[in-house]
Amino acid sequence: MKIRYLCSAAVVAAGVLAGCSGGGTAASGGTVVGVDYPRSDTDFWNAYIKYVPQFAGQDGFELKTTNSQNDVATLTANVQTMISQGVKGVVMAPQDTAAIIPTLQQLATKKIPVVSVDTRPDQGNVYMVVRADNRAYGEKACRFLGTKLGGKGKVVMLQGDLASINGRDRTEAFNDCMKQNFPGITVFGEATNWDANTAAQKLQTRLTANPDIKGVYMQSSFALSGTLQLLKQRGLLVPAADPKHVFIVSNDGIPEELEKIRAGEMDATVSQPADLFAKYALQYLKDAIAGKTPAPGKTDHDSTIVAVRDGLMEDQLAAPLVTADGATFGPVASVKVDDQSLWGNSKS
Repeated sequence: MKIRYLCSAAVVAAGVLAGCSGGGTAASGGTVVGVDYPRSDTDFWNAYIKYVPQFAGQDGFELKTTNSQNDVATLTANVQTMISQGVKGVVMAPQDTAAIIPTLQQLATKKIPVVSVDTRPDQGNVYMVVRADNRAYGEKACRFLGTKLGGKGKVVMLQGDLASINGRDRTEAFNDCMKQNFPGITVFGEATNWDANTAAQKLQTRLTANPDIKGVYMQSSFALSGTLQLLKQRGLLVPAADPKHVFIVSNDGIPEELEKIRAGEMDATVSQPADLFAKYALQYLKDAIAGKTPAPGKTDHDSTIVAVRDGLMEDQLAAPLVTADGATFGPVASVKVDDQSLWGNSKS
């Protein structure tokens, strides 16, 4: 992986990292690092959990893993356990991006570098944030639905947790895009806290009050099963050529979503790179332990490192819109659902 780096003598001198040549190793011969999985109740995060040990072995890491199950108090406790186990670095994906700040401050005090996956802390710094441009997720979903609906009609947005930077980014971008480009479309935003039951209940209520809804934007695949079941019950799970069709776009790119697109039961998704989240999070942690400091600019893996604020870098990985035909929607191009570069089509 070719990334622009500056070797920071000040950081090394302060004892934050082990120097540009490497870090401590466990008795087994691997550098001990901690990885906290944020949850295991979605196909996307289960895929990420599968990829982590694969790439950890390539980087020479001995893993100490925990699962915080979408609870910041559990994540805090898990980090304390990792510290007691002598980890040299931590990868986490905090779902509450404000409440994690004290834990990040504690790790910084102990000179333990952190890489944040999928989410970015509201304040404070980590060595690197590895995520995709979540505002682009909302923009792509908006462009798809706005085009398919011809700029008119009603859509429901099943939001994630607005305590998360991801939920806020996707929501704000979708709303901004609709207001600017498709003012004839009414958006009903429903906060779900990334919870499937909440999403299903709110969608049912909204469909009852507005049976003429023609689009659903799910900010994650957590809502997929409930959404399809509700539409089927109402006789709305029909081919796109049918006037009763409700256009569905999601975010994740899990295998089930790709299967549903091929079957004509949903229309599009934005593919979050579960495999690359694991790969580059661990690579950046290795670099952090080695005393390297990343600099903004293009990488060789189709992404850009940006400085989101003073002292905080974010590698924004590619996350394409996926459709059945690979069409273009305004300025947004899509890739065909059978494209083998999509992690959701991987057999491994």
